[in-house]
Amino acid sequence: MTQRVELATVRDRLAVDELITDYAVAVDDGDWKAYLGLFVPEGRADYRSAGGIEGEATAVASWLAESMRLFTTRQHLIVNRRVRFGIWEQDAGDTAQVQADYVAPMATAGPAPDFVCGGRYAFALLRTDDGWRLSAVVVQEKWRHLPERQKTPVIN
Repeated sequence: MTQRVELATVRDRLAVDELITDYAVAVDDGDWKAYLGLFVPEGRADYRSAGGIEGEATAVASWLAESMRLFTTRQHLIVNRRVRFGIWEQDAGDTAQVQADYVAPMATAGPAPDFVCGGRYAFALLRTDDGWRLSAVVVQEKWRHLPERQKTPVIN
């Protein structure tokens, strides 16, 4: 591998990493315009394993906007990012797959309990004229922790 190819690979890895971070920030901040800007026009997302929907990114963004309103605090921590660039003959390195684990503490202002969930994302990316964009996101929730409700002591 030449230095030029190695440098291009490092630049792509940094750009992909930034895109995944931008995804987490958009969801946490409820910036659905930014969320949609991360996808190619025909991009899709699948949140069914976490109780959500699957479909075009625009429909999923609308669903997220509604369902995430419950949570006053959201923090998606996306870690252990494994990036693989396309290596097939017809692919000049213009596709990538990212597998990454997540932990997401969420807090509500209402009577619903706070919870923390975790699992794995599978991101499919395409290189576009505007840089790397998501073509698909699949959430595989593996666990969810709901704190036990505190019992109110009965005073006699």
